Amino acid sequence: MPARLSVVMIAKNAGDILPECLASVAFADEIILLDSGSTDNTLDIAREAGATVVTSTDWPGYGIQRQRAQALATGDYVLMIDTDERVTPELKQAVLAVLENPQPDAVYSIARRNYFLGRFMRHSGWYPDRVTRLYPRERYLYNDNLVHESLDAPGARVIALKGDLLHLTCRDFASFQQKQLNYATAWAQERHQKGKRCSIAGIMGHTLGAFIKTLIIRGGVLDGKQGWLLAVVNAQYTFNKYTELWALNHGYTQKTAI
Repeated sequence: MPARLSVVMIAKNAGDILPECLASVAFADEIILLDSGSTDNTLDIAREAGATVVTSTDWPGYGIQRQRAQALATGDYVLMIDTDERVTPELKQAVLAVLENPQPDAVYSIARRNYFLGRFMRHSGWYPDRVTRLYPRERYLYNDNLVHESLDAPGARVIALKGDLLHLTCRDFASFQQKQLNYATAWAQERHQKGKRCSIAGIMGHTLGAFIKTLIIRGGVLDGKQGWLLAVVNAQYTFNKYTELWALNHGYTQKTAI
């Protein structure tokens, strides 16, 4: 008998993109959606698709919120995805094959194909962009990071699955920029609380490094105009992160809830 699969996701105001996401994971034994206070039709869409829906509005950061969502699941395996992601047919078959022959000491990485301003990127550090998302529920959890959270699975074998996870990273540039700014602020606050510091030279060095890494080292130039634009966006994001950290170090800005 195959292992049972729980698809787990966290959400807020995702009504416009949720239907396609849910349709792509309809093969799961259960779908868990932990909502953080949607004011659109996210909850109705999820319930109509048969998902178990729970609301928790005291936002603790992405890592802990994913832990909370996983705690609601009952399957043998968790497939953690976001509402702006879609499981391709090839990836679905790879997941089903794992469930037929589970290996409890292994976790599974998935290649994400990221969408940026009209193009699914193939370079720029945005593909294959492997993320570990399929794992035994009772053995592993996400870490506590406010942002850029990841699965905490020390010592586990990491097996690469075939098939892509489509990620609609940037369909709307203004919303994408706001999300990046929120991430940068949370990142800086987390580092500041850990005693990390940054200088003006550090800000400039990291910013220039992000541009060069995206465009040259990671082949962004091969992604055409979107590659150039993404290099600038990544440099801007890096500038925001380290400038916010520098400002916190010197008391020039206040910590705010993200």
